[in-house]
Amino acid sequence: MKTHTKYLAFNTKNHREYVNITGEVSNALSEAGISEGMILVSAMHITAGVYINDAESGIIEDIDTWAEKLAPSGQAYRHHATGETNGDAHLKSLLIHHQVIIPVTDGKLDLGPWQQVYYAEFDGRRKKRVIIKVLGE
Repeated sequence: MKTHTKYLAFNTKNHREYVNITGEVSNALSEAGISEGMILVSAMHITAGVYINDAESGIIEDIDTWAEKLAPSGQAYRHHATGETNGDAHLKSLLIHHQVIIPVTDGKLDLGPWQQVYYAEFDGRRKKRVIIKVLGE
């Protein structure tokens, strides 16, 4: 079995941002040179996430509105007693989740017709990373 690891770095311009990383994941697959296996894509921070959904601006805005409604910014979260002010970002990360696994079939990402891989940033404007781990043969 072959393995390949690639890291992506982000320093988003906005506090909350959604970045399509499907191309970078596909590039990591090409670099790995496998035809069958899987790829793990995981945010390496507790205020970010990775998800798979449509690359359509309306659904991206709906996801952002939904996450903000469930974990609104500006609230008095207990986490803020530590001196931090990003309690909502931690909760949004839990809603979106921090990683996805993508099957690889015939050397390609085995995604549905509209599926794309996204990095979701909830506490941006500073450097963060995502790990892409390719496993297969």
